[in-house]
Amino acid sequence: MYVTLANSTWARICPFLKRHPRILKAEDAHAFLNAVLWILRTGAQWRALPESFGKWNSIYKRFRRWSELKIFEGLLDVLSRDADYEWLSVDSTTIRAHMSAAGAPAKAGGQKAQSFGRSRGGFSTKIHVKTDALGLPLKLYLTGGNRGDMIGVWELLEPEDSCAQALLADMAYDANALRDKLEQAQLQAVIPCNPNCRQIPYDQEIYKARHVVECFMNKIKWFRRVATRYDKLDCSYLNFLHLACCIIWLR
Repeated sequence: MYVTLANSTWARICPFLKRHPRILKAEDAHAFLNAVLWILRTGAQWRALPESFGKWNSIYKRFRRWSELKIFEGLLDVLSRDADYEWLSVDSTTIRAHMSAAGAPAKAGGQKAQSFGRSRGGFSTKIHVKTDALGLPLKLYLTGGNRGDMIGVWELLEPEDSCAQALLADMAYDANALRDKLEQAQLQAVIPCNPNCRQIPYDQEIYKARHVVECFMNKIKWFRRVATRYDKLDCSYLNFLHLACCIIWLR
């Protein structure tokens, strides 16, 4: 069972595609997106794409062009304008990388420049995410799987976050630098302290709402192309992530 875009869903995103200056034929993108969604859901190789979708190589090249133009990231930005900013949540999850993801070309900076790392979980990538009060994704960032959670949180914070009431995060984000940053932005830090450090009170009732970001992590791994990283390049994997996030927003 794989995801397809219903006509009603297509009607919601088609205006965005028509406005994009680099998409020449937005009308024929419906079938193309269904092909990409088949890859996203099944985690299959591009060569395994059913012939009913068209030539796999043509679809792959078009996907690469859209990735370089950040089409899916732009679509996520448009959809997330309706976010619920009552509070925000941040978290991260480690994704195992398949052996086919190794060997990024030198002109792309090599493997180290493509958010790979080695940890106890092996060869992996870490996804850092920020969600709204409903658990819908707002922003994503990639690092190597061996990097700490605090590395990614600085890339997730944005000036418009100041309209939220609080930022919810787990104990891994217990850092004075982050608390000072949130205080400057007039955001309440709902972060439990490390038991070995000085204890700072936090709102335990609001903290219960942090489960929405955990639920999002569960939803995103329903897409097999996300649950295991097969892509050598950050831009390809990140655009699969952005497309999966768009599907979650459109449900």
